[in-house]
Amino acid sequence: MIGKISIGKSFGGCIRYCLEDKSELSEEEKLRLGRQDGLIYKNRAEILSYNKCFGNTKELIRQFNDLRSLRPRLSQPVMHVTLSFDPEDTLTPEKLRQLSQDFAQEFGFVQNQWISIYHKDTHHPHVHIVANRIGFDGSCVSDSNSYKRIASISRNLEIKYRLKQVLSPEKFLSKKQRKEQGRTNRLDTRKLRLRENIGYCLLQSIDFTDFKRRLMQSGITIIKSRGISFVDDKKMKVKGSDIGYSLATVEKILGQSLGKRWQLYTQLRQDNKPNTSKDKSLLPSIPASGSNIYPENMLAILLRPEQENSFTPKELLQKKRKRKPGSLHL
Repeated sequence: MIGKISIGKSFGGCIRYCLEDKSELSEEEKLRLGRQDGLIYKNRAEILSYNKCFGNTKELIRQFNDLRSLRPRLSQPVMHVTLSFDPEDTLTPEKLRQLSQDFAQEFGFVQNQWISIYHKDTHHPHVHIVANRIGFDGSCVSDSNSYKRIASISRNLEIKYRLKQVLSPEKFLSKKQRKEQGRTNRLDTRKLRLRENIGYCLLQSIDFTDFKRRLMQSGITIIKSRGISFVDDKKMKVKGSDIGYSLATVEKILGQSLGKRWQLYTQLRQDNKPNTSKDKSLLPSIPASGSNIYPENMLAILLRPEQENSFTPKELLQKKRKRKPGSLHL
């Protein structure tokens, strides 16, 4: 089974595509589906299940759009999942219905609006699931790491429903999709490396000038205006807020004393090899690979709000009783 997922803006376009018959195949669709003709396909869609919604195409679109008001700033509330099966798989409507339910449960939108549709217009059977990312409580289904999540869920469902197992799902992606997936993975790796370098430099810098100098030695350039951005050695520019280091966060960390950072560092080393350095005026070098001391751990502690230990005695909080005019105190 091959699972694909996309996030979009229009419920109308997605639901119509899944439910309505095609009047004619475009040249692009002919190429994608492996068909050389432009035949009209009727009765290609069979609705398997409705979840917290009902009705025809127009009614479904209206119901899905009604929840947009709960998250007006979310520009892409549409989640479109395609599950493709091997022609030799034994499939029944009930089996596909239960499989769709299991997928919705595993991905995390089982309590939201969604519909599953069985398509029969290609040489391999496949199911479309259209889901509303916005829940009735205003929550939003995350789409992070969607490729890895859908691949993991697909492997589990293959075993549960005895479907033909896929060893390498990437080979079923188009050339363009493989290229985009590879680019995304490379960018994620570079962002992670950038974040780690920034974290280590923040823990060792005296002030902003020293921080900037240390980053330049690592091949990272700072662009500071109203906010802050970082550019790595391959000219990839990332906003600080996108990787957890906004200008306010950077300034707050640099506002902490080196002594406090040293104290925190040695505290986190208690379960590791004791530090023998006698010079506590400077921070130690970057920990070796495999160490349990990560910059994120230390920075998270440094960013904690200070605890308020002072208190006011309850005697001072009690209001004094006013004396009545003319009363005498004996």
